[in-house]
Amino acid sequence: MTGIERSVPPATGLGEAMPPARASFGRGAVIALTAFLTLVDLFATQAILPSLAARYGAGPGTMGTAVNACTLGMAVAGLAVALFSRHLDRRRGVAISLALLSLPTALLAVAPDLPTFAALRVVQGMLMAAAFTLMLAHLGERFGMAEAAGAFAAYVTGNVASNLVGRLVSATLADHLGLAANFLGFALLNLAGAALALATIRSAGPGPAGMAAPMDAPAMRAAWRTELADPRLRAAFGIGFCILFAFIGTFTYVNFVLVGPPFGLDPMALGLVYLVFLPSVVTTPLAGRVVARIGARGAVLLGLGMAVLALPLLLLPTLPAVLAGLAMVAVGTFLAQATATGFVGRAARQDRGAASGLYLAAYFAGGMAGSAMLGLAFGTLGWAGCVAGIGVALVLAGLLARRLG
Repeated sequence: MTGIERSVPPATGLGEAMPPARASFGRGAVIALTAFLTLVDLFATQAILPSLAARYGAGPGTMGTAVNACTLGMAVAGLAVALFSRHLDRRRGVAISLALLSLPTALLAVAPDLPTFAALRVVQGMLMAAAFTLMLAHLGERFGMAEAAGAFAAYVTGNVASNLVGRLVSATLADHLGLAANFLGFALLNLAGAALALATIRSAGPGPAGMAAPMDAPAMRAAWRTELADPRLRAAFGIGFCILFAFIGTFTYVNFVLVGPPFGLDPMALGLVYLVFLPSVVTTPLAGRVVARIGARGAVLLGLGMAVLALPLLLLPTLPAVLAGLAMVAVGTFLAQATATGFVGRAARQDRGAASGLYLAAYFAGGMAGSAMLGLAFGTLGWAGCVAGIGVALVLAGLLARRLG
């Protein structure tokens, strides 16, 4: 066996002797769980934004930017891993990144002020991005074309689950045990992710354990030029930027809308709002089949179109309408993200690690930009202005999707 890319390790009870369908399901479950434990810290804190704003005496835009500062760290680390990915052992890189991630996560429990909180979120983002980028490169290197779309869809499904379960766990821990206990609980999840990576990722390939074949400096520069010269990949990077720009704007600032009139939700009820991600847990694994039927461009446009149609629902003063709109935005953006992520992994010609790192750098830069710009819109124009900005980002992503071919 060669690890997660070939079959689930024997410790899971699923081996190569199993029927292909069951082995594929078990492998996908492990991939999804790895993604869940890698990104569970990313958005969980959004569920307790109003409580954090009260703790630090900050306004919605300021607190939203501080909480989402992790996306800045993820953009920077995505570029760094893209530069050095060929020299990094996939298994050790993922495991060490997640183990180290537990440190800033635990320190958030005692962060004395907002700048310290934001700085720790940046460090969290850097470590999450390192693990995320190396795992995406690993999947792109180890799966054939026929399996790649399903593998990437499984990874994004774990991301979806982290959005749902992470927010629910965060709201529950903060409501019953306090903010400090919330962050300590997530530090334990980081350590669990490191252990899972060590247990399931197996090294295989032409280079040193778990690494792609080394390249000299001229060859690496040529590989980067090749990836950046591809207009399809450049379009995919732009799509990733716009997707997280819109997603962050939606699921950060809606929290402040839902705790105010006419909704008046308490912290626990606000956490339960994120059950709107449940449909995405079901639909995102189907991204591979959607791509097989209508192509990457069609799948991205389908997802973005659903998200755009949901935006008017977010402006209605009734909770069922807002929840329906949030569910549609989640389904649509996750479908588009799974498709774009898989497209980059398949379309990269020479260096999948570099291409994945560039995509994630663009994706998370979009998150930071969305947090800042839509926070400003929310503070000056209200929720309607924020939703308008979200719509512009989604339409722009749709225009870029036409270049995917």
